Order: sequence, then structure tokens, then C-alpha cells
Amino acid sequence: MDDQDRRERFDAVVRECVEPLRRFLVRRTDAATADDVLGDTLLVAWRRFEDLPEQPLPYLYGVARNCLANAERAVRRRDRLTARLAEQRPGPPPGGGAVAEAMDRLKPEDAELLRLWAWEQLTPPEVATVLGISVNAASIRLTRARQKLREELRKIGLPGGHEGLGEGGSRVRR
Repeated sequence: MDDQDRRERFDAVVRECVEPLRRFLVRRTDAATADDVLGDTLLVAWRRFEDLPEQPLPYLYGVARNCLANAERAVRRRDRLTARLAEQRPGPPPGGGAVAEAMDRLKPEDAELLRLWAWEQLTPPEVATVLGISVNAASIRLTRARQKLREELRKIGLPGGHEGLGEGGSRVRR
């Protein structure tokens, strides 16, 4: 069978089977997932075209069932990973809401640089690797970002740096 014949036969199979497959999937999942799984099913049908029987619909129902099971497993894996990440998410940084507020006032790239350095405890060479910049650029940007953070902390009434902060990031009253 040449490429043109294969395409024509595949098009005929799709015309015959796509709506029954779509209905089959919509009865088992939401519409968006059904469309994704339908695409996966047709991809498998194209790749395994030589395996399609004379009456392809039952065979394609089986393929669709397997593709849907794969999609559902992927969702469960993603949900488990999301739950694990939520459990591991660090609490607010020292200084609590004030530091978070000051970080929010920074440019996103400065805030990310500081998070990599302070929260992930990366060295400037490691930060440089993450960001794809030179070590020198990472050091300079880190110095500037720390200065900007100090300025933002002062603007909201906290001393820049660690002075004046007690355990847990609360202000020490003198």
C-alpha cells in the first residue's frame, strides 16, 4: 500500500469512527480530556495502521480505553506531586509578611535571584548556572537585588538586613 492509499484509507477510518469514539470518551470523562484522548487514539491508529482490522471501531475503542487510562494515571501522578510539593512549600521567609511584601515590590527577576540565593541557599556560581548567566553577572545582580530589598524593607518601616528582627522574624522592641 503506497502513502496515498494509506492516507485515503486512514481518512475513511477517521470519518467512520471519530464521532462514535468521541461519544465513547465523553461518556467516560470531561470534554477536554475526551478531545485529548481522541487525538492520542488517532495517533496510535496512524502509527499502527497495519494492525487495524477490517472493522476498526472495536479495536479503536480498546485503544481509546488504554489512552484514557494513561491520561487518568497522568492526572493522578500530577495531583500526588502537587500535594507533595504543597507539603514541602516553605513557610513565609523570616520577617513574615513584611519581607513577602518587600519581595513583591521587586522586579520578578530580582525576587527570583534572591529566592535562589536565600531560600534555596545557592551560591552565586550556582545561581549563575540556574539563570544561564556568568558568575560575575550573578554576583553583581545579587548585590543590587539585596540593596533593592533593603530599600523596600526600609520603605515599609523595617530595618534593612537582620538588625531589629527577633526569632521568627518579629520586630524586637527596644
